[in-house]
Amino acid sequence: MYDWLIVGAGFAGSVLAERLANERNERVLLIDRRSHIGGNAYDRYDDDGLLIHQYGPHIFHTNSKQIVEYLSRFTDWRPYEHRVLAEVDGMLVPIPINLDTVNKLYNLSLTSEELQGWFAERAEKKDEIKTSEDVVVSVVGRELYEKFFRGYTRKQWGLDPSELDKSVTARVPTRTSRDDRYFTDEFQLMPKHGYTRMFERMVRHPNIHVMTQTDYKDVKGLVPHRRVIFTGPIDEYFNFQFGRLPYRSLRFEHVTLNKRWHQPVGVVNYPQTHAYTRITEYKHLTGQDHAKTALTYEFPSAEGDPYYPIPKAENQELFKKYERLALATPDVWFVGRLATYRYYNMDQIVGQALATFRRINESLPVGADTTAVKVVSPSAARIS
Repeated sequence: MYDWLIVGAGFAGSVLAERLANERNERVLLIDRRSHIGGNAYDRYDDDGLLIHQYGPHIFHTNSKQIVEYLSRFTDWRPYEHRVLAEVDGMLVPIPINLDTVNKLYNLSLTSEELQGWFAERAEKKDEIKTSEDVVVSVVGRELYEKFFRGYTRKQWGLDPSELDKSVTARVPTRTSRDDRYFTDEFQLMPKHGYTRMFERMVRHPNIHVMTQTDYKDVKGLVPHRRVIFTGPIDEYFNFQFGRLPYRSLRFEHVTLNKRWHQPVGVVNYPQTHAYTRITEYKHLTGQDHAKTALTYEFPSAEGDPYYPIPKAENQELFKKYERLALATPDVWFVGRLATYRYYNMDQIVGQALATFRRINESLPVGADTTAVKVVSPSAARIS
């Protein structure tokens, strides 16, 4: 008899497996339908010995010292500040848009103070910011919106920014300085030996049994267990009884080139050209010294594994129906991006999992047979 059956061996499932095994001495069966642990953060060495991210670039950044300290139990780190360029009008310019972006694109020599006025002259006044289009045009105007955001967003989401919640483009700030870092978090790091090695150490415990290539529906009635932590799509758990929640998927093409470098930074975005959205070159991220280089071309898709919940009001209404079912389901805890239908960064998922563990401790004394009904709200991810 297992104390917990955890569905999904990504960040949410693995963190909770580790906590339950180490802190409560409980027996955990951790399953994943894929052939590996680590979820979308899984990385591997290709045939040439280059470390690549199987599901596109995963850059760890956070302002939470607590989360860094927790993960540091399972990995050493290498400092890495992520920088992204966008190919716009035939030039490679920094994204997020900053002082150098505008000066290079328009052949200007503005100062930071002058750029503030330059943006203000072009910004479109909005009485209320509702959509992703509103976010951008209200700050930098329509021309930069068209150059950097509209085409990229249409490829990424299959929808115009005017159809998407404001949260999508609000994630990408605009700067008047020359700061070309994609993130400004206090902690910007990469696992020194890769994410997979970190996950392996996280779930290496005699109380944790890992089964990959295993689907929940195939084992839930066969393996005795007391409680479930479910990190997969919440609509799938309830057999899509209200209909399917919309997700955006991705397709990846991994390429190895017989040269040291292909591009000047880890990621180059393509908002105006090509069917793919971006190219990642992993040696920038991993710090690996190798005569060859590995790239990933990223193609958004309407079909395939669910990656991104699509942020539209009607989709949230559908999710709320499933959330009500989840709240009424005893002894099942719903955790993670797919189970709570929110886009989270990796650190937020870790924070949500740690918060969930605290709630489990509060509601379930070790060895208790009491029934618990829990669903993790989005606010649980906001941990400092």
